[in-house]
Amino acid sequence: MFEGFDMNKMSEMMGQMQEKAKEMETQAKNVTFTAKAGGGLIELTANGTGEVIDVTIDDTLLDDKSSLQILLISAMNDINKMVEDNKKSQAMGMMGGMNPFGS
Repeated sequence: MFEGFDMNKMSEMMGQMQEKAKEMETQAKNVTFTAKAGGGLIELTANGTGEVIDVTIDDTLLDDKSSLQILLISAMNDINKMVEDNKKSQAMGMMGGMNPFGS
């Protein structure tokens, strides 16, 4: 059932994956994503780990609390999707070329 399965290769692969995961996390902090809502009235910037690093709110929204809230939610949802898509893309790239079942 497990013919060709090499535990040493599996262990080596897991170690490589851990190293790559650490490297990806470090790189993610240097990547930025920007989402705009309301035609640019709200601009939200986050790094690849999902940490919001900047927000810009147009002065015209300061008197319209409900619009401000809606646009902030929209921008936050967009930025979260960008970060998640990036993480998935990196994970798929990390898995490429690794075969625990031998050569």
